[in-house]
Amino acid sequence: MILDEIVKDKTIRLKEHKKAYPLSEAVKDAENMLKDPQRNKDLFYENLKKPGISIIGEFKKASPSLGKIDSRIDLTERIDEYNDSVDAISCLTEEDHFCGNTQYLKTIRSITSLPILRKDFMIDEYQFYEAKAIGADAVLLITAILDDEQMKAFYSLSRELKLGVLVETHDEYEMERALKLDARIIGVNNRNLKDFSINLENTGRLRKYVPNDKVFIAESGIMTDEDVRYLKQVGVDGFLIGRAFMEDENSRELARKWKSL
Repeated sequence: MILDEIVKDKTIRLKEHKKAYPLSEAVKDAENMLKDPQRNKDLFYENLKKPGISIIGEFKKASPSLGKIDSRIDLTERIDEYNDSVDAISCLTEEDHFCGNTQYLKTIRSITSLPILRKDFMIDEYQFYEAKAIGADAVLLITAILDDEQMKAFYSLSRELKLGVLVETHDEYEMERALKLDARIIGVNNRNLKDFSINLENTGRLRKYVPNDKVFIAESGIMTDEDVRYLKQVGVDGFLIGRAFMEDENSRELARKWKSL
């Protein structure tokens, strides 16, 4: 399966990361970040729980399902547009399948005050210290690649590091496991990470399981006005949108339009 391949490649990459930037250094840099009051507010959660629809605008170069994405503008212009229109930014840092890297997140951190989600396949505690050290405000926990013990440990570590957490699910079983964490932000990935097929009704089907005091986010496959209207109708609190924004020449206006629908 594609997901297994991604996790396998991530395991190899982590060895390289730890050699170039040892855990001891990542921990020290993360602790320094914790001394900055601005980096210790849960801005990711606060920005998503505001009244009305919230949008997480994603920066990514590629994906296994799409290949290279034909982005019409460069990183700086993209983030400038996001600064004027979205509530948070997601940055892919996975190298082998999404053409991401941690330097993209560092660059984005330098040009935005919006909270940044490090979107990656988080399988090792090292990545959480690294995320804090490079300026991330939140991390993604993918239920499909973690067991319950890992989920609990990584969620606890994230909160210790003052990192927000988006817990991603895809089906009823994963939703049940995610809710046991009492996570404040629950996402539903409309893309099946095993075969990369998309079904927006995934979000609609799982909505009933999420308590109203949680922030409920729809992820992936959001491309049209009709998609946005459907997801608003089923009761999402926000969207995580990548491809549609990355391929659009004016993501600022597209985000504003989708918020107003």
